Amino acid sequence: MILSMTGFGRAEDVFEGKKISIDIKSLNSKSFDLNIKVPLRYKEKEFEIRKILNDKIIRGKVDCYINLENLEESNDVKINKNLIDSYMNELRSIASDAPEFEYLKMAVRLPDAISSRPDELNEGEWEALAKIVNTAVEKFLEFRQTEGKILHEELEKNILNIDKYLSEVIPYEEARVNAVRERYQKTLKEFENIDETRFYQEMAYYTEKLDISEEKVRLAQHLKYYTEVMQNENFNGKKLGFISQEIGREINTLGSKANHAEIQKLVVMMKDDLEKIKEQTLNVL
Repeated sequence: MILSMTGFGRAEDVFEGKKISIDIKSLNSKSFDLNIKVPLRYKEKEFEIRKILNDKIIRGKVDCYINLENLEESNDVKINKNLIDSYMNELRSIASDAPEFEYLKMAVRLPDAISSRPDELNEGEWEALAKIVNTAVEKFLEFRQTEGKILHEELEKNILNIDKYLSEVIPYEEARVNAVRERYQKTLKEFENIDETRFYQEMAYYTEKLDISEEKVRLAQHLKYYTEVMQNENFNGKKLGFISQEIGREINTLGSKANHAEIQKLVVMMKDDLEKIKEQTLNVL
């Protein structure tokens, strides 16, 4: 089964006057590379959030953005009046001729004069946050499946194209060897005192070097194996990448041995489809 490494998922919900929204998106990567932005309130749970993402997303360059919006007005500011009075008394003792308002301006800037009331993250809010994270991941995975179906269709089409071009090589194969044989026999007649036995030995050796039977068999096997892995194995991107490299080796050898214009054209078309396969395989999970 093909899954794309490209994905997007979004989820949001409201918990006790706080709107929590989460966006997850990814691109292809050789490993799991996570960039996460978490509000300060949820910083203590970043490790747990990373684990959820790592376990389910597995691979890709992932961006996760968690946004928090307070929908209800709240007075979280605490003014420490006693401390401010103490600061002002100390300032008067240093400079008694300053206006009273100046003492206040300086006092409120000093440490702990104004602070925010701590609002600790409770278990209920964390459970709500974890639920939203999991919902965003589920939508993200659904996106991957949809993109994976499109990838599967494109890869299958390219594999079938290469297989079709391979079958079109067969009619030219015998004609290619015959053409070489006729050319050398014509050359033989133009010379005298030629050792025909040695000549035909060389011909046999050269014809064997031109033989592409093994390459055709191996290429057909690699194409079949690629299709089997694509259809039957999960998280198969790396494996498909290795198989596509083997397909490329056989196509290159086929081209170097071809020595025939029509076969070379078919090899070029195979390479064109193979490049599309390699590019698309990079995006398979």
